[in-house]
Amino acid sequence: MSETTPFDVIVIGAGPGGYVAAIRAAQLGFRVALIEKETTLGGTCLNVGCIPSKALLDSSEWFWHAKESLKSHGIEVGEVQLNLPTMMARKAKVVEELTRGIAGLMKKNGVTVVRGVGRLLGGMRVGVRSTDGSEQELTAAKAILLATGSVPIEIPTAPFDGSVIVSSTEALSFEEVPEHLVVVGAGFIGLELGSVWRRLGAKVTVVEMLPQIVPMMDREVGDALFRSLQRLGFRFEMGAKVLSASAVEGGAVVEIEKSDGTRESIACSKVLVSVGRRPYTDGLGLEAAGVELDERRRVKVDDHYRTTAPGIYAIGDLIAGPMLAHKAEEEGVAWAEILAGQGGHVNYDAIPGVVYTWPEAAYVGLTEEQARERYGDEVRVGKFPFAANGRAKAMGERDGFVKVIAGPRGRLLGVHIFGPRASDLIAEAVVAMEFGGTAEDLARTCHAHPTLPEAVKEAALAAEGRVIHF
Repeated sequence: MSETTPFDVIVIGAGPGGYVAAIRAAQLGFRVALIEKETTLGGTCLNVGCIPSKALLDSSEWFWHAKESLKSHGIEVGEVQLNLPTMMARKAKVVEELTRGIAGLMKKNGVTVVRGVGRLLGGMRVGVRSTDGSEQELTAAKAILLATGSVPIEIPTAPFDGSVIVSSTEALSFEEVPEHLVVVGAGFIGLELGSVWRRLGAKVTVVEMLPQIVPMMDREVGDALFRSLQRLGFRFEMGAKVLSASAVEGGAVVEIEKSDGTRESIACSKVLVSVGRRPYTDGLGLEAAGVELDERRRVKVDDHYRTTAPGIYAIGDLIAGPMLAHKAEEEGVAWAEILAGQGGHVNYDAIPGVVYTWPEAAYVGLTEEQARERYGDEVRVGKFPFAANGRAKAMGERDGFVKVIAGPRGRLLGVHIFGPRASDLIAEAVVAMEFGGTAEDLARTCHAHPTLPEAVKEAALAAEGRVIHF
């Protein structure tokens, strides 16, 4: 092991939480080392998660609209054909451009990138093993930040084989469109990737143990998304359990037990197991360093992201809370600012979530069910359909609605959107909630006409009992 190299701060993991934390710490004057075991920066989100999946979602939407929607706009085209290699090459280019951009940001901000696998050695020391087997030791004068993210959960009845029974990583790079894709798990990732391959021509069957999809979402929005995916051609087996999944010649066979107790064998081409993710703590040396985990194998931290080991901190998917890239980014900034003696803070009541199907589903804050359980009769709900929104009609996008939930004194408790560009529309609701806004604040804010955000204004008006255009 080489001579110890001193830094103020060492960050292990260059995903959204880690690289953002490294940049902010460097901006605040700390000498920063960023350790990453992969050849590119950006972590799961940028390399095999958020970004490549959105590239494929957009491409598959273009393909679907060309086949199904252009005629209604008066656009006549010939036979629409899929060139999957070109689509995959475009996805790879998007990823490559962004990872190169992050590498440039490290240089610009003076962050030292160290390639290799990092592990805690006790105290403020970190060992790094590079791909060639050589090792070096780094020391941190002020803090070590763990930001190693998460990995897909593997279930015993359907173990990954990397080819036929796969995680989301492999499902982003199929060499051909599966004839029949079985998706195990009806969460964000499974529904998004199922949408990609359904639009490109695959038959899609979703097997979910729970009685509803995306259970963390408002029930009304989840039900609307469920119906939309059924119209797209999804087949759902809700309340069903996977007994086994095995590769066979030409594909796989999935044995399930349905909600009524009957069993079924589903022959398919590929199986995507997407039942969630777990914190990636493998090989970090947590136990030896005195870093404790909770009952769900997450790293225990306090309100300032301090672990049970002095000088060691953790953020992102390693700790409690939604496993979302933007949550990790906000924690990375807050951590660096707290370390510098500033007032870093994350408002966990105002973290949005998005399902990037089409139409999209997005939300922030409490669901209607949660709000009524907490505030009872003080809850007011306003809804407005996109079918009554002029811009949505002009776009040919009439499905969906905006739902605004207000509580005592009209304070915004939650906003839920199912419809076109919900991922963009949710931002103003997040800002309003961050500033402690009310439904009336949204309702009295002028929105350009004709635009999709007018639906948010109208839903807020509805919560106040004075909707105009419906």
